[in-house]
Parts: sequence; C-alpha cells; structure tokens
Amino acid sequence: MRSHGVIAFVLVGFALGCYDKGGAVYLGALEKLGMEKRDVLVKRVKNTKEAQEEAQEQFRDALEEFQAMANYDGGELEKQYEKLRSEYESSAEKADEVHRRIKGIKKVSDKLFKEWQTELEQFSDADMRRASAEQLDETRRRSAELIATMDKAAATMDPVLKQLEERVLFLKHNLNAQALGSLQQSSETLQQDVTVLISEMQKSIAEADRFIADMNP
Repeated sequence: MRSHGVIAFVLVGFALGCYDKGGAVYLGALEKLGMEKRDVLVKRVKNTKEAQEEAQEQFRDALEEFQAMANYDGGELEKQYEKLRSEYESSAEKADEVHRRIKGIKKVSDKLFKEWQTELEQFSDADMRRASAEQLDETRRRSAELIATMDKAAATMDPVLKQLEERVLFLKHNLNAQALGSLQQSSETLQQDVTVLISEMQKSIAEADRFIADMNP
C-alpha cells in the first residue's frame, strides 16, 4: 500500500511538472488518478486566481519602488536603480505566470466541453440528455465569461510593464539627478495604469470565486 501511495505521489508531481509543457500528458496523468477534467478546470481556475492575486501585489510593489526612485534625493543611485530593475523583472515574471495560467484554463475547458458534447450521445433517456446539454451550455457560457474577464485583466498588465521597462532602460542609460526629475512627470500616468490594473484584477478574482462556487455547489 505504501508503494502505491508513493507511485501516486510521483504521478501527481510529474503531471504538475507538465502543466505548461503538455496539456494532454497532464490531463492524462490526472485522469489515471481519478481526477476528471471538470476538477482539473476548477483547480486551474483556483491557481490562476492565486497568480492574479500575486501579480497585483507585485505591481503595487513595483509602483512604490518607481515612485521612490522618482522622488529619490540621496546618494547610491545605482543601488536604488537595481531595486527598481528587480521589481520590474519580478512583475514581468508574475505577468507571464498569469498568461500561462489562463492558457491552461482555455486548454482544459476546450477538452472538457468536447468530451461532454460527445458523451451526450451516450444517453438513451431524452430528458437526461436534455438536462445534461443544458448544463453543458451553462458551464460553457460561464467559462467563456470567466476567460474573457481574465483576459481583460491580464491585458492591463502589458502597458504597465512597457512603461516600467522603458523607464528602467532610461535609467540604465541616464542614472543621474536630471533623469530622476524627468521620471516624476510620468509617475502619475503609471499610477493611474496600475490603479486600473488592480481594479480589473479584483473583478477577475471575484469572477473566479463565483465560477468555483458554481462548479462546486
């Protein structure tokens, strides 16, 4: 029994490791462990929600670091610049993670709905087939709404990342008091974009919570 548990643990670890490398391998491994595509979909929504929560916090930190840099009035500019660059790189990593997670939801939902549609033909009872078809349509609609909300929120990260990237590059080439002064002019624009980003992330996180509740009544 102990060996079977170890094998199952290894399979789960392998499947999770294949999250972004091969959706079919991932799903196949989990299904062998008795985990249905519906459960995998809910799990991926939860993971994406967590990634969005982490991303919005990271972008808040990056904004604070940028504002601190723009208003910096002391020595060791190189050290302050390195902190800002590090926050930008972390923001880019978090943004990539959110995008990957959303792609994962799209993959598993597509497989789930195709399988569900095919399985409708297995019903001999017309009422049961109709009820299952209605549930499929509703789940597909809810999934589409969720993905659209997540895509919209994820899209707000791109202009913020671009602004951070350009300002980090500018400071790399012009690390002096005059360069810092020019950053102050764009601080308000960046803050507005981050505010929009966080607002859209909050909407997406709330939508994810509703979806998870609907799938697990």
